[in-house]
Amino acid sequence: MSKVYFSSARVKKWRYEDSMPGKLELLLKEVGLMNYFSPDEWVAIKTHFGSEGAHRIVRPIFLRKVVDALRRIGAKPFVTDTVRIKGLDYLEVANQNGINHLSVGAPIVIADGLYGKDNIMVKSGEILGQIAIASLIHDVPAMVVCSHVKGHINAGYAGAIKNLAMGGVSSAHRTCGWKCGRGAMHTIGEGELVWDKEKCELCLQCKDICPLDAISFKDEKLEWDGNICWRCGRCERVCQNESLRLSGDDDRFMRALAEAAKTVVGTFEQGKILYINFLTEIQPECDCMPMADVPVIQDIGIMVSDDLVSVEQASIDMLIKSEPLPDSMASDKKVHAGEDILLKLHNRPYMMQVEEAEHLGLGTRNYDLVEF
Repeated sequence: MSKVYFSSARVKKWRYEDSMPGKLELLLKEVGLMNYFSPDEWVAIKTHFGSEGAHRIVRPIFLRKVVDALRRIGAKPFVTDTVRIKGLDYLEVANQNGINHLSVGAPIVIADGLYGKDNIMVKSGEILGQIAIASLIHDVPAMVVCSHVKGHINAGYAGAIKNLAMGGVSSAHRTCGWKCGRGAMHTIGEGELVWDKEKCELCLQCKDICPLDAISFKDEKLEWDGNICWRCGRCERVCQNESLRLSGDDDRFMRALAEAAKTVVGTFEQGKILYINFLTEIQPECDCMPMADVPVIQDIGIMVSDDLVSVEQASIDMLIKSEPLPDSMASDKKVHAGEDILLKLHNRPYMMQVEEAEHLGLGTRNYDLVEF
């Protein structure tokens, strides 16, 4: 049984140590960073920079607390993510969302280069075969995974496993393209975009949201470049008339997430990764979308563990116990108290990713919750 350290988002006293930044400081002290990281050791703080319009990310103040805690033990931290859009644009998005050297007190680095092709092919499992791990994440000796818990169009639930699997893997490789990158997880290389002209209103949301410009319209006809598309599913998600369909396999996708996460974790020595899940601003969409909806669940708190599976299971258990918030997508979908909110929102078998991660030896679903 693994330990998961937890502090609630509720603040009932008017003093700093009862604030969420103060509680995070306490959690990091209690978990003992010196048990994982060494003086002068480079430590990647893996997070998600968000998107232009998607502001409900792990807030810079929390990243700063992690940076400061690592510096106090003599480690050398930096904050990183892999590119979702062109690298210079992504750094500007990070800056707009408040993540920069001044705010977090550490360098901001793109893990797979400005073009997203700085990666190393690593042998994976039976589903993926091999996959392109961002070279910086592959080479750095230690990492703190700071994950914003939320919904996700493909994964249903997005936490630390998704942060590792999609965030530690590049979108494409120089020679084998998206089939060796995170696109191989999205539809396992099988998805073909199908367009229903009769339902399409030519709103162009699908074109505008595509991070790779794989969609265009000519003479009011959709054109799709399947060679560069890495099958993220954003186009299908934003189509409000169901004129787009991108086929996939939910079961294999969830297993592929766990497999990719294991491949990323496998590039580190044992005991060199710490996981922090932020159950705050729990919105229904991924932070890579160009917007952020209102939260569907009230802020819950912060969890810290060295067990990937335990921190995910503990987070999900908290979410399932929570009540849906009014005037949110949860109310649009008529989710009632006691129901699994994220399952009702996206209808994805998201627990499979956690079950498969346990099966692959990434941790245990049995945990001891230590509250502070």
